[in-house]
Amino acid sequence: MRVLVADTLSDAGVSALADSHDVDVRTGMPRAELLAAVAGYDAIVVRSATTIDAEVIAAADALKVIARAGIGIDNIDVEAATARGIIVCNAPQSNTISAAEHTIALLLALARRIPLADRSLRDGAWERSRFQGVELHGRTLGVMGLGRVGTLVAQRCAAFGMRLAAYDPYVSTERADQLGIKLVASPTRLCEIADIVTIHLPRTPDTVGMVGPTQLRALGPDGMLINTARGGIVDEDALGTALRDGVVQGAALDVFAEEPTTASPLFALPNVVVTPHLGASTKQAQDKAGVMVAEAVTLALRGEFVPSAVNLQVATAVTDQVRAFMGLTTKLGRLFTALYEGVTSVITVEYRGRIAEEDTSALNLATLTGLLTDVVDEPVTFVNAPLTAAERGLKLTTMTSPAARDFVSVVRLTAEGENAVAGTLIGPANRERLVELWGFEIDMEPSDHMLFFRYVDRPGIIGKIGSLLGDADINIATMQVGRHEMGGDALIAMTTDSAVSPSIARRIAEVIGSTQARTISLPSA
Repeated sequence: MRVLVADTLSDAGVSALADSHDVDVRTGMPRAELLAAVAGYDAIVVRSATTIDAEVIAAADALKVIARAGIGIDNIDVEAATARGIIVCNAPQSNTISAAEHTIALLLALARRIPLADRSLRDGAWERSRFQGVELHGRTLGVMGLGRVGTLVAQRCAAFGMRLAAYDPYVSTERADQLGIKLVASPTRLCEIADIVTIHLPRTPDTVGMVGPTQLRALGPDGMLINTARGGIVDEDALGTALRDGVVQGAALDVFAEEPTTASPLFALPNVVVTPHLGASTKQAQDKAGVMVAEAVTLALRGEFVPSAVNLQVATAVTDQVRAFMGLTTKLGRLFTALYEGVTSVITVEYRGRIAEEDTSALNLATLTGLLTDVVDEPVTFVNAPLTAAERGLKLTTMTSPAARDFVSVVRLTAEGENAVAGTLIGPANRERLVELWGFEIDMEPSDHMLFFRYVDRPGIIGKIGSLLGDADINIATMQVGRHEMGGDALIAMTTDSAVSPSIARRIAEVIGSTQARTISLPSA
């Protein structure tokens, strides 16, 4: 089999591929050269430099597998690959240890002021009193996000004698207790009780700007902040102001809102330690990534099960009916997570109508993937979703019913009998529809940008919402209003042409007296 390595891969990875395949290493190809080259290759291996989009996939007439030697798959058009029956896989656990260790390295460098002391000594000064640091022992570490990296960091800091606290609304108290970690209810509260806060969250519309002026003031003048997760979670302008004004003591950053960047105002501050996204930059992590994708490519080309496949459905025997529902159930999981407040240990998936007659195990995996995609800091696949759910104390149960009332098939998610979200497919094209939300019947196509308000029914609400969105230059695409009775509980569900910021949603909620409000973006994960 022929394999094209289009980006720099570790020698260990290339050697592992060459043991079983004909390997061509052609890195740094311009797009036109790549399009001309891909025909005839059975597999393509990339990292982050090369984009494999629908046009490249169409030109690769023999392609069976696309492998990413790393975690992220943003540079691969998974939907186009899936439509062609091409497996997409990655190396999801290759850099977790390296990322955790880099966090610890930044923590120690910041606490002991190592970069400044190093620079001073090299410049010929011996300034022991100037670079007094702080001990970690006895201090409180606040972890935002208890995924694999966050958990590894917490475990390593426990060895320093640090107290541990965390904010992660999707981790159960039982799981946190097992780790010896105290859970808190909000990022602000975590900053209030922590001496050092370390971020290990995915970048989503809900987490962008999560650490801003309020949280930095809560962290206080002795507090320190570390971010090795994703840029944009920390408001960099607010951080710069807080560091200059002594609102916080220091910060260490490996990631930035815009990358690559070499001209941030943060770089001029003496109480900041910065590195150019080095979390995965160890020989061991790169070797692991290379060997992992080589093993995955070999399995795929042999027609065997691929544990790291992110679009596993192309490699498993599922019926057309089940395959059609895969995307919808993933979206329902993501929507449920966005709508549901608090932690629940059991989520029930109800399959009603014709879909209840099928083997729904693949749909359960798709639902789990959706439930977890926006709450952990590593990609969730059909393979690792059950383990990730188990680590967080989340259990999925199923119910089936032959009756689906007004539809041929319906999938419905509930927790503790409430907060239902349901959807179906309609027509020959299997168009996705949301048919229930917060106990209200709706008929709405899922969109990249959605907005929901629950309020007491009364005149004038629609006009107020439209006016506020108009003032923000946001165009409403569709809108539905539902209620149980006149003057009672009501729902407005709408889609918009662009994302609605949480601040705008909060303003609307205040004006209309909303009891629940959500702005949700569900672009491709």
